[in-house]
Amino acid sequence: MDFVDQSYMLVDSPLIKAKAAFENGRIKVSSFGLLSMLPYIRSAVEMIDGQIPAKVNEKLFLSTWLPPAPSQAFDRFVESQIKSMVHNRTPDQVTISITEECPNKCVHCALPDSGQGLRLEANLIKDIISQILDLGTTLIIFDGGEPTLYRGLPQLVQAVDNRAISTLFTSGAGFIESLAYELKDSGLYAINVSIDSPVPEEHDTIRGRKGAFRDAMKAVEFALEADLLVDIYVVLRHQNIHQLHLFHELARNIGAHELTFFEVVPTGRFSGKKDVLLSEGDYDALQEFVSCAPPPRIFSVPSALKRFGCFGGRSWMHITPAGDVYPCACFPLSFGNIHHEPVRSIWRRMGEHPFKGSKICPMRNQ
Repeated sequence: MDFVDQSYMLVDSPLIKAKAAFENGRIKVSSFGLLSMLPYIRSAVEMIDGQIPAKVNEKLFLSTWLPPAPSQAFDRFVESQIKSMVHNRTPDQVTISITEECPNKCVHCALPDSGQGLRLEANLIKDIISQILDLGTTLIIFDGGEPTLYRGLPQLVQAVDNRAISTLFTSGAGFIESLAYELKDSGLYAINVSIDSPVPEEHDTIRGRKGAFRDAMKAVEFALEADLLVDIYVVLRHQNIHQLHLFHELARNIGAHELTFFEVVPTGRFSGKKDVLLSEGDYDALQEFVSCAPPPRIFSVPSALKRFGCFGGRSWMHITPAGDVYPCACFPLSFGNIHHEPVRSIWRRMGEHPFKGSKICPMRNQ
């Protein structure tokens, strides 16, 4: 990518202005205005400053987790961040598990198949999308189970208008070439392909299905052909923290735009398992690796949580195939059900819970 003489206006309001340029292939952010010195704004700028972008053309794609700039969706995201400083919460990111159907049996699944064949009806999903867009949501993630198995998925993607971006969380199973192009044409922004090990045999074992790694790699290939952004999503455990460089090498070799490191949460099939949690030494190793890694871009969720606190119920929300609304997919505490009341009412109730913004994930808090 050629970054010479390119700059992008990220924020342009009477109270704050922020511009992104490039320095040695990394983003350099300059900000000024009355709000620019506030701690939260400074912290947000610092999160972007010095980072590697996911993609650059006529727009700046900071990350597969953020709308491109300039865009209506990005402007809405910035507005929500400013509102959050006066405790006006916005569900910026909403994950919708449209079905629990899945061919995998992942050992760490946060939402295992109940065996009841749960799925959300298409018209209900479209209504949910309309509701959360009105609430200010700027990232809608279609999840499962395995969402590619949901018939009519492209029509759901089409229901997301320019106020937000939509992404797909997939294991690769069912993500065939024709679906990749159909989803791109429907407006899909990116796919998050979940990888548990850079070693194919290890990945298949964790997924409980032979061929799972092959399916993931084919999904990446098809997505790139269709000009979708691609993120490799890794759940870090104490047992795979030593493979950081191998995950990064895999992401680079296959042409992924981003590599996301999440950390395992003792929930779902991993409930009560403490030996998988990251140690302080593991966190240090992760921070050191991320700080000096070359492209592709790395998004470290543990680092973001340490800086901003837990996003669950504050700017994240998760909807299950049964219609229950959780603060996030890893925190199975329902604040209501979309079959019985509007999302707005559930989101308001979630704001009364004291866990919001905690520096420790509620599911990891002893």
